[in-house]
Amino acid sequence: MTAAGLLAGRIAVVTGGASGIGAACALALAEAGADVAILIHADDDAAMEVERAVLARGRRGKRIAADVGNEAQVEGAFDAVAGTFGVPDILVNSAGLNQSGVAVADMEFAQWDRLLRTDLTGNFLTSRRFVRDLRNKGEAGAIVNITSIHAFAMRAGGADYTAAKGGQANLTRTMAIECAPLGITVNAIAPGMILTPMNAEANDSKRRADMERAIPSGRAGTPEEVAKLAVFLASPDAAYITGATVVIDGGLSLMMGQGA
Repeated sequence: MTAAGLLAGRIAVVTGGASGIGAACALALAEAGADVAILIHADDDAAMEVERAVLARGRRGKRIAADVGNEAQVEGAFDAVAGTFGVPDILVNSAGLNQSGVAVADMEFAQWDRLLRTDLTGNFLTSRRFVRDLRNKGEAGAIVNITSIHAFAMRAGGADYTAAKGGQANLTRTMAIECAPLGITVNAIAPGMILTPMNAEANDSKRRADMERAIPSGRAGTPEEVAKLAVFLASPDAAYITGATVVIDGGLSLMMGQGA
């Protein structure tokens, strides 16, 4: 089944679009017919390559540098998107940092603040502006938040990350209620082990094999698999789905409590 044309005429913003799941989402949205603004923390060769790949798919693409945890920069980025493409009607929140691996008792406030600002406050700021613009236009749209199975599956050393992802999940559900009358769906995707630059452990073949043994499907997932799901949730085919969290983890989270 092809998604070609499924999102024709749509305008998407993807945060964290320079690599991993964000980059895969940007390309999948373009393949489905959407123009794509790629929000990145800092401009680099990877971001330029994603922009080129969007353009190569026959869609308009633009990379915009902005810290999603900074209110003024988010507002400026959305102003730039509107000035270039028009008001966006798809938002994929994929920007995020990984857990510190530091226990709460040993964690510096700066680390906690840095991760929460990127992984949670960033979602708030981008989603708020996105909804305001669509509400002013009286048009429908879709928000897709990339969360994690660690929104509900805890790890020692991950309090910063799991708190942010749990917050994302609740922000998703709350906004789904608020935005439903506006015709804006708000859903989340909760990936498990996905082969991205953030998941550096998987670069070691032995470590990867050890980790994959815990997954019922026997393998890690790919960013492209997550991106296909994001396209569906952003499409008219998912217009009656809102407030949902779709887990994509090969069954990994089903193994919690085994052997207890």
